[in-house]
Parts: sequence; C-alpha cells; structure tokens
Amino acid sequence: MTRLTKEQIELMKEELTVELADWLMKNYGYTPSEALDILYTSETFERLQETSTGLYFQSVGYVSSFLKNEVENAVFR
Repeated sequence: MTRLTKEQIELMKEELTVELADWLMKNYGYTPSEALDILYTSETFERLQETSTGLYFQSVGYVSSFLKNEVENAVFR
C-alpha cells in the first residue's frame, strides 16, 4: 500500500476546499467571497484541516453534508 505524501494530502485538502466553496455558491447563491468566508469559519473546514480526521479523503458530497448542517443551523464561530 502506498502512503500519501504530506504534499499530496495538502493538495487534496485544497481541491476539496475549492469544491466546497463552489458547492456553497451553487446551492446557496453566495458570492465567491461569501462562500470562502463561510467555509473558512466553519467547523467543517477546521476538521478538514486536521489530517487525522481523514476528511480530505472523502467526497465533496459527504463533507458538504456537514457544511450544510452548519449553514442551515447557522453554526459559525
């Protein structure tokens, strides 16, 4: 089994971040700036940044379900 390098994991996190911001814009009509602000202040993003959670390895559909819960219940820091 091949292990991912630190750089590969960071790239996966970055790609998922872009996909999540796009998801917020498409599903909630946010501007790019609003989408990034919401994403960066979410618990979902905080968990995504913690490599030990493995969220970076999940689909945007799975991770967005957590973000959807935060957006619809206004759970932001």
